[in-house]
Amino acid sequence: MTYISYSLVGKNMESLIQKDSDKIFKPDFNSKSGRELLAFYLQAQFKQIFLYDKKQEVPVINAIHPNFISHFTKRIINNHKKRMLIGVTGESASGKSTICRAIKNVIEERDMPVTVLSTDNYFNDISELINKYGSFDSLTDNGYDVDAPTSFQLDILRQDLEDLADGIDIKAPMYLPNGTGVSVPKAFDVKSQKIIVVEGIATMYDTVKDVFDIKIYVETDNNLRKSRFISRAIEERNQDEENALKHWQYIINAGEKYVKPFRKEADLVLNGNSDLKYFAQILEYIYDITNNFQ
Repeated sequence: MTYISYSLVGKNMESLIQKDSDKIFKPDFNSKSGRELLAFYLQAQFKQIFLYDKKQEVPVINAIHPNFISHFTKRIINNHKKRMLIGVTGESASGKSTICRAIKNVIEERDMPVTVLSTDNYFNDISELINKYGSFDSLTDNGYDVDAPTSFQLDILRQDLEDLADGIDIKAPMYLPNGTGVSVPKAFDVKSQKIIVVEGIATMYDTVKDVFDIKIYVETDNNLRKSRFISRAIEERNQDEENALKHWQYIINAGEKYVKPFRKEADLVLNGNSDLKYFAQILEYIYDITNNFQ
């Protein structure tokens, strides 16, 4: 028999650490019974994480879909050869990108086989419209809805995600964030790793949302979101405060229309105000327990 042990990185989660003497039998993952054992083990560990998080002063997890654990473990049993696709969405300035950066940091520190992709790369090329109206602001003033599903190359996004899930590397488009509205097709290589994290509001639009194995919604207090958005607009995009506030009102309306309805469908609702160091520890723990069987 082959036995292996696991440990938890992070002092704040010491109550989840099992003693070194605790061992787990390594099953044969080519068999369904082996994968069922892993699924049963993960169910128990996920429940332990959720219960621990609930007791924290500022929990990371605000809500869990009642079917998440059972659906996730069934996916492991019945479709184990496919890559794991995780979609992260939320309203603008909710903390999606920040959480994905935390994921990326953990990935790099632990040498985890993970790809991170943003759906912002899949905006339509609107360079001709911007030339017609004179500027991006003029275009939006004339009714162009930048967050609408029709503003994204959703067919290409879905095909790319399906290819990545099947282990096929892709060449993703790149939307240039310089005000020109240019989208460069097949601009950069994206490797199909074991886990693929996709961030952006387009992850949960109807055309693509069913591709994901785990759907995450990030929510944050509106006052904090507004402060983040205005600061970003002034410091990073050279907008004046009046223009930034006008865009903020659009963001509020677009979020209500296109993003917030998805919250009820999310597998996990994360708190964008939470301590990201603690969130990183949860990621490390999940990585440790899912890699016990090696």
